[in-house]
Amino acid sequence: MGDSSDGSSNAAPSAQPKATAKSSNGFFGRIVKAISTSEEEVNEQAQTSHNPRPQTHGMINLRRMRVEDVAIPKADIIAVPSSITKSELVDVFRETGLTRLPVFEGTLDTPLGFAHLKDIALKYGFNGSGGEFSLSEMLRPLVFVPPSMTIGVLLTKMQTERRHMALVIDEYGGVDGLVTIEDLIEQVIGEIEDEHDAEEDQLWVMEAPGCYLAQAKMPLDEFEAEAGRKLTAHNDVDAEDVETLGGLVFTISGHVPARGEVVAHPDGTEFEIVDADPRRIKRLRVRFAEAQDG
Repeated sequence: MGDSSDGSSNAAPSAQPKATAKSSNGFFGRIVKAISTSEEEVNEQAQTSHNPRPQTHGMINLRRMRVEDVAIPKADIIAVPSSITKSELVDVFRETGLTRLPVFEGTLDTPLGFAHLKDIALKYGFNGSGGEFSLSEMLRPLVFVPPSMTIGVLLTKMQTERRHMALVIDEYGGVDGLVTIEDLIEQVIGEIEDEHDAEEDQLWVMEAPGCYLAQAKMPLDEFEAEAGRKLTAHNDVDAEDVETLGGLVFTISGHVPARGEVVAHPDGTEFEIVDADPRRIKRLRVRFAEAQDG
């Protein structure tokens, strides 16, 4: 693993010319061009921008953001052991909605590669045919990168090597996080929603009286009107500074909560983080006090 990590950090610079030559007129070509822009030009672009508000995405992130800034923490990585059976593996794919899963031996610090749902479907189909199951024969290689690598260098490397997933390796050779090519591109063009993301038009659903499952981007005033509660009526919450449900939770907690974390509102309401990444909350469950008592 140590050799793979070193190779990841050394291979990226030499890969840039190839990527530029192949896609100089396309999206990745513009990305590579942005990576090669001098620091002075990037700073000048930021200073002369007509938009005074800081942007959460854009080409400038390719140079200023590092892998550790966008990687999924180790505790949140969904991975499977090499001893997993075919039916168990299919269940994990089905329950998570993921198409790629890291495979490890013993612990996650000994990764072997990753399993792709497409490979399972093509070889074994959906009716159990295809012979005896062998996960090791279908493993695809992972990219190993240090947390200090800029996301622009990693994006170029992943494009050149045609890899969609990378593991972040710490100084001791252990796994520290995971990043996908989608995570990197989102830092340039903004969030990418696919068929597994929550429906854009359905911002909330009532699971039970006093219990709601909602998207973090739901306007707070709309949620308050639906729930019949005023969540910004408390002294610790300034209504002028909060526009969305996720923004309210961020304000109360003072940080970006991790998946599974429960944040308590001053009035007793609980916010359970259902889906989140290191940068933002995506979905959460709201339980009012009466629902907790029930």
